[in-house]
Amino acid sequence: MRLSASLALVAVAVTACQRRPEQTSDSAVAAPAPYDTVIVETSRGRIVIELNRDKAPISVANFERHVKAGFYDGLIFHRVAPDFVIQAGRVTASMGERTSQAPPIVNEAENGLTNLRGTVAMARTGYPNSATSEFFINLKDNAKLDFREATYEGFGYAVFGRVIEGMDVVDAIATTKPVRRGMYGEFPSEPTTIERVYLKDATPPKP
Repeated sequence: MRLSASLALVAVAVTACQRRPEQTSDSAVAAPAPYDTVIVETSRGRIVIELNRDKAPISVANFERHVKAGFYDGLIFHRVAPDFVIQAGRVTASMGERTSQAPPIVNEAENGLTNLRGTVAMARTGYPNSATSEFFINLKDNAKLDFREATYEGFGYAVFGRVIEGMDVVDAIATTKPVRRGMYGEFPSEPTTIERVYLKDATPPKP
């Protein structure tokens, strides 16, 4: 009887030890994926952006923070530079200015991602680490915006995502005419409104 009981206890212990690796494996599977998808609904159609958290974790976290707060809802693409970029993240449809309360983030331009057509990058001032809420979508391959060296002139602009659906919408926004020069750059006379922005797996906000 005692021998049988001892063997049973050993069997239980061995089984428990064998299960531990499976529990660790389950935990690893639960780790977040390196990509998130954001839906940008505009007055000209839908743009779907894939965010690269693996290569640009700071920029993605910052962008998603603004998305979840509804910061971009009601803004416009205030800069339209044909054959270059379209930019948003600051100006409202009523031509007011919406200022982000988030602190500037570290520039992640040296992350291996390049400013190819359809990629999304953080806009900033002349100071490398000054990006907050503004972003732009490249209309063509803009190698001159890539990181070259850690200087004011060569730091470049951090790519953190890419358009995976809706480049036709992006191109339509880029052809908005006429375009006039304004305080924000190449300002369109008929701006495209960002109606709402949300994470793909989140419940879309009400219009």
